[in-house]
Amino acid sequence: MNFSLYIAKRYIRSKSSNNAINFITIIAIVGIVLGAASLFIVLSGFAGLRDFTLEFSSIIDPDLKAETNIGKSFTLDESQNQQLLAIDGVANFSKIIEERIIASSDGNNHPAYIKGVDNNYNKITAIDSVIPYGNWLYQDTPQIVVGWAISNRLSVFVNDYSKTVTLSVPKPGKGQITSQNQALNQVNTINVGIYDINEELNNKYIFASIDTARQLLNYQPNQITSLEFKLTDNANQETVITNIKSILGKNIMIKNKDQLNDAIYKMLNTENLAVYLIFTLVLIIALFNVIGSIIMMILDKKKTLSTLYNIGATAKDIRNIFFYQGVLMTIIGGFLGLVIGYIVVQLQASFDLIMITPSLPYPVAIHLKNFVIVMLTISILGIIASKIAASRITRDLVKTN
Repeated sequence: MNFSLYIAKRYIRSKSSNNAINFITIIAIVGIVLGAASLFIVLSGFAGLRDFTLEFSSIIDPDLKAETNIGKSFTLDESQNQQLLAIDGVANFSKIIEERIIASSDGNNHPAYIKGVDNNYNKITAIDSVIPYGNWLYQDTPQIVVGWAISNRLSVFVNDYSKTVTLSVPKPGKGQITSQNQALNQVNTINVGIYDINEELNNKYIFASIDTARQLLNYQPNQITSLEFKLTDNANQETVITNIKSILGKNIMIKNKDQLNDAIYKMLNTENLAVYLIFTLVLIIALFNVIGSIIMMILDKKKTLSTLYNIGATAKDIRNIFFYQGVLMTIIGGFLGLVIGYIVVQLQASFDLIMITPSLPYPVAIHLKNFVIVMLTISILGIIASKIAASRITRDLVKTN
């Protein structure tokens, strides 16, 4: 066995004759344990918050979304339609027409986006699962489905045929406008369902049949703004993207789920990084106790170190003893901290100890990468701290006077 490592293990297991040193060592290890546990709990909390935030938006997010780089719309002919369906890895896709509109009812107005969808949209997303009131719309009808916020803003509920919702968009073209009919394209619709996803989306989309959207925007039968794809479980996403681009052309850009939510990802990742750096700073402060503990141990065992030096141990060997001791302290403390952190997170996941609202527990998620991040952070900081403390040992310190 390595001589320095063997002695380091003995020093960790044995108590010093000086109670103050024992107390400082205990404080150092406790600091590491609490720091590691805190970092793991916070990272698990942010992982849970991220999963919770994306859980609902992903309900209407397709696996892939194809849009044009030029203008707002593009055409899809029957030949391209069949080629897309034949791509290995594509389970189905839906044609979409999306545009900003004004919705109005009984004098109430609300800016929103119409999302005209075809029959395949239910096969691409789980929109049916987030409609607590009413039903999903039928094609070839002037029916719409709105979010909670839009429903409240327009004061409309479901299947109230005495209360129509008028969707309006400006007409393209030039020239003097003399009446509202000349300025706007309008369609009258009936709300048949209310969806509830999250605050942002509830305030954004009005779902309609693709024919209703096409009528409102004066689009041609093969004119659309995007395609939304559902992939098979074993699909190679990169290969599918390449095949789609080869069919639709170079002017088409394709986004996956992560890219569709890039703003949310950036926000969550920034917050996660900021909290990680703050708790890493706490760990750095805690590891100063390790440095202090090792230095006190060096001074306490000065006579023993001189004996080791006289029987043949080099200054480097003795330096390594305390380096290994510091590393072992941080690794053991980090491991115990991870165990405690895991227990706390598991208790929250199982018993809802902390609640955001009376019915909503704070979300947590246990990810393998968080174990790795915590242990790697502890190990790197522990090695640096141990190196600093062990560097105090010189030949003049350990040799006999």
